[in-house]
Amino acid sequence: MCYDVHMNVLFMGSPEFAIPSLDALSEEHDIDILGVFTQPDRPAGRGRKLRASPVKLLSNKLGLSIYQPSSLKSPEIISTIRALDPDLIVVAAYGLILPPNVLGLPKFGSINVHASLLPRWRGAAPIQATIRAGDQETGVTIMKIDPGLDTGPILSQRSIVIHSSDTGGELSERLAILGAGLLIETIPEYLSGELRPNEQDEKMATYAPLLKKSDGRLDFMRSAIELERQVRAYEPWPTSFIEWGKRRICIHKADALADDTLAPGTVGKIDKNPAIGANPGILLLQIVQPAGKTEMLAEDFLRGAGGILNTNLLDNRV
Repeated sequence: MCYDVHMNVLFMGSPEFAIPSLDALSEEHDIDILGVFTQPDRPAGRGRKLRASPVKLLSNKLGLSIYQPSSLKSPEIISTIRALDPDLIVVAAYGLILPPNVLGLPKFGSINVHASLLPRWRGAAPIQATIRAGDQETGVTIMKIDPGLDTGPILSQRSIVIHSSDTGGELSERLAILGAGLLIETIPEYLSGELRPNEQDEKMATYAPLLKKSDGRLDFMRSAIELERQVRAYEPWPTSFIEWGKRRICIHKADALADDTLAPGTVGKIDKNPAIGANPGILLLQIVQPAGKTEMLAEDFLRGAGGILNTNLLDNRV
């Protein structure tokens, strides 16, 4: 891309979704990445060892300066950003809210790569939300950041079709690449004034709040179609699950059947696989993971856990 001037950019991002955007910016000869803000290292895995964000790992490889504050509100952090003197802040799934006194520091403000077609699915989990809702398409939005929750004016958008087999992880990968390409196209047009920001239509806004692990619980008073969408949406995180007694079983893949022979929550068997009644329909389990074990075919799980048959999982509800 061609820029009228050399641009000093500050990048803020954390998960895998942000990697293509950072990578693309690093390859632009007219852009100098002054530094990268990313989430602090967090305990992860069984050993609870500190794990760096994917963006930190890439930033190390690229030789970029890394900042990992737990908040952007402290006077010290604001002074650091002011001293860096960025022309533009680019955000992609950073995980922290930029306060107004940070948003106003760069000459050209701050822009965000958001994984939905705003104003639909504002918030922290738009990819999971769009699959759960059964949307036929989604996309990415490059927007100016204002103090609201993804409420800023839109600079550009690009859409893609959602495949009926898409998981949250698969769709995230596609959107991340789409967003990176659109970001690189948008920046020079935005800086030159060719792009006129468009305000969002508040009447069309929907929200996708931050997900917790507990949100993965499957509710068999919902339809099998909804449950199958949830399984795909929450793969690989937060992952859908059922509880059988005190055992938690993660569900990584399942199919929805138009069959009402099982009451909601009742576990039966179809061919060799465990099947659970929904409202309406049946959720046929394909790949599961009992707590403390690796993923396995649902039929293999059933061979060692036949006692689950004919139980009703709704009895586990609190």
